[in-house]
Amino acid sequence: MNALSDFIKGHQITEVECLVPDMSGIARGKILPAEKFLRILRERGLRMPEAIFIQTVTGEYPDDEDVTSPANSDIYMRPDANTIRLVPWYTEATAQVISDCDYADGSPVDISPRWVLKRVLELYDERGWQPIVAPELEFFLVQINKDPDYPLVPPVGRSGRTESGRQAYGIDAVNEFDPIFEDVYDYCEAQRIDIDTLTHEAGAAQIEINFNHGDALELADQVFLFKRTVRETAIRHNVYATFMSKPMQGEPGSAMHVHQSVIDKDTGKNLFATEEGEDTPLFLSHIAGLQKFLPSAMPLLAPNVNSYRRLIAGSDAPINVHWGRDNRTTGFRVPVSTPESRRVENRVAGADANPYLALAASLACGYIGMIQNLEPTDPVKGSAHRLAYTLPRHQSDAIAKFNACKPLREIFGDRFVSAVTYVKQAEYDAYQRVISSWERENLLLNV
Repeated sequence: MNALSDFIKGHQITEVECLVPDMSGIARGKILPAEKFLRILRERGLRMPEAIFIQTVTGEYPDDEDVTSPANSDIYMRPDANTIRLVPWYTEATAQVISDCDYADGSPVDISPRWVLKRVLELYDERGWQPIVAPELEFFLVQINKDPDYPLVPPVGRSGRTESGRQAYGIDAVNEFDPIFEDVYDYCEAQRIDIDTLTHEAGAAQIEINFNHGDALELADQVFLFKRTVRETAIRHNVYATFMSKPMQGEPGSAMHVHQSVIDKDTGKNLFATEEGEDTPLFLSHIAGLQKFLPSAMPLLAPNVNSYRRLIAGSDAPINVHWGRDNRTTGFRVPVSTPESRRVENRVAGADANPYLALAASLACGYIGMIQNLEPTDPVKGSAHRLAYTLPRHQSDAIAKFNACKPLREIFGDRFVSAVTYVKQAEYDAYQRVISSWERENLLLNV
């Protein structure tokens, strides 16, 4: 309470945005004057209905809502003082703070994505382990699209032309959108979002931002705020930024690659490598856990029907759970590294994933492998795309696998698994009711 009050008074804040990430990673919450925010905090008065956590990406609610309390009772927002930041694009001094949510008895809302990640981190903590992560997030810049029936196209850059070819790692191609990225870096610095490298990816006007490695909860908060920041910045430059997994036909998809390692909490030593640089049994078991359980966690890594369009053979995305050393065709890549930075890169998650749930899923699968002492397959040499699919091909398959996986259910809890199932099944059912332009084009007069 004192830290929040000090920040608000020190920055002369007039308004506060209280944010809660929902199941899709959308920012829900309340906006209120700063003085009222501080007064309500003292009275525990920031409330919302629990059902926001089973709200679909379209804003609707599943018909079967019995995962929440029968009366859809209030839950209490508990702002995390560590997350308070300025909102740099407003003219008036405005703060934003990410909130956890509790029930009336003080217990955490166990279907909250931020709590789910905290729960996984607690499991590591109980064994004296601390995960270290570094996300890499891809996204596209596209022209403003007011009619969803029309395909997306790249925006016009400083040259007055749209990007027609693929300019992977192109410096001048990134500079086409310098004004946008200058604002992005300024806004991120003001919000303590610790981004590192910016590169042009393989798609037309596709960009990748790397985050510096650090604590998993802090990085999830940063990715959550970064997505909001990039979308807002792009709109201010009359462009859209999209984190859809596969926004354009004929272009690559957008991923959220997660580099992850585990250190000893007391010594800070990386537990994935020996001093001589050899892989430890714990590291191999972590990879084995990813191999065995990640296909069952796919609703958290590939959460939308569009997500599975990215995971196709012949693309930069994986199609199976093989691993390899410095091999970007595998689901799990082990980069060349020193013993201190030994890690595995999970290349499965899409940019559309909720960062809290993607990190929770990835770390949970590795954790199960570590406590069960699992052994991985041999690393793949050459392209893993020549091997069979082992990841789910459709959202409905992913939902079924998620429900059937007992070890993941034990970690996440029955109520959370049910909540994810309700939300994702409702979204899938809504998608199934839509007739696409492909169907009208190819079936209307031919079948």
